[in-house]
Amino acid sequence: MSCNTVKTLEWVNKAVSRESDCLIVRMEQTEEWKIQALNPETQQMLKTAMADPGAVDLVKLCDLIMDQALKDSSLCRDVGHVCCTLVQVEAKRSSTNMFRSNMLTRLQQEFMRREETRRQSLHEWVGVVSLLCNVFDSLKVNNSPMAALVDPVYDCLFRLAQPDALVNEVEVDCLALQLHRVGEQLEKLNTRRMDELFFLLRDGFLLQDELSSMSRLLLLELLEYRAAGWNLSKNAQLYYYSEVVE
Repeated sequence: MSCNTVKTLEWVNKAVSRESDCLIVRMEQTEEWKIQALNPETQQMLKTAMADPGAVDLVKLCDLIMDQALKDSSLCRDVGHVCCTLVQVEAKRSSTNMFRSNMLTRLQQEFMRREETRRQSLHEWVGVVSLLCNVFDSLKVNNSPMAALVDPVYDCLFRLAQPDALVNEVEVDCLALQLHRVGEQLEKLNTRRMDELFFLLRDGFLLQDELSSMSRLLLLELLEYRAAGWNLSKNAQLYYYSEVVE
């Protein structure tokens, strides 16, 4: 059982929306921007950029952060959080959007080569999906999700819902985690695609005999989670969590 699987069920029904301005102030005052797993060079550049975005090569910083996040999907939540805060800092202090532009360009590049990445490394493929979903979750335009990211996020989740992906626990784990994070937002933006995605998940759960017991449990939990309005009861949460840890 992976740590992410446990986290998936622990994070059920937790709110993930943030107020960007408050976040900037809190990060500036408490150094909450720190991600200890990032290397010292990246940490120092990030610290400088939070104080003065113009003093740092933002293209290099973006690539350094992205490279490390893609190698370790456990970083993606914090990286998405910090990157989108830096976007706000740059816009506020420099009236530019260089970091955001490079971040979105890099995400587009990773998205375009997603099948190649998946063939070469499931670990890095899961990192691509996790980073894209976390940026979608954090990056807001007028307090709304960025429309340009909706279809790429859906496309990645659809890939995770294909029969050849559902037999890999690491991909099912990623699918469950990201749907808990952004599923409700995505459904509001395109209900039809969410319906289609869950048709695939239902069919996979019912028709694929080769699924592992853990994958089957996660799919069942997802089906119930959405059916309950993206909000499982405490009893259901306890049931699924107890099944995972046993």
